[in-house]
Amino acid sequence: MSAPLLDVNAQPGHAIRRLHQIAVGIFLQETAAHGITPVQYAALQTVHNEPGIDQRTLASRIAQDTSTTAGVVERLQARGWLQREPDPADRRARRLTLTPEGQARLAAVVPDMRRAQARILAPLDPQEQAQFMALLQRLVDANNELSRAPGSVRQSGA
Repeated sequence: MSAPLLDVNAQPGHAIRRLHQIAVGIFLQETAAHGITPVQYAALQTVHNEPGIDQRTLASRIAQDTSTTAGVVERLQARGWLQREPDPADRRARRLTLTPEGQARLAAVVPDMRRAQARILAPLDPQEQAQFMALLQRLVDANNELSRAPGSVRQSGA
């Protein structure tokens, strides 16, 4: 018995992977002057939104495993954008805050990040963009627990 001939381009997983590649490429083009990755941006923005967040919660918020997040935090700290301090209530936990330089870098990146997001959605008209985002979020929410690094979403925003 031979495998059927299938068009990989008609498969949602393949299309999502391709869109992810495109999204990362656009993000890196738009933010090239800042030398920041999408995951580093997500970490900075999340720490800005929740000053004092612990590293484990940050990993959950940005849907990354804890060891990957630890590496991201170390790189951001080495660049002087993030600081880690022991949690007085739990010596094993580290509380994260942005440094003044990290705040400035985040503020500088946001316009470029927004331009990247607009470019990703540009082929769709405004109504289609809203519909796409609603459907995408529905798929993410419904399948979140199937991820190797499920995310916890605390807030929504622009």
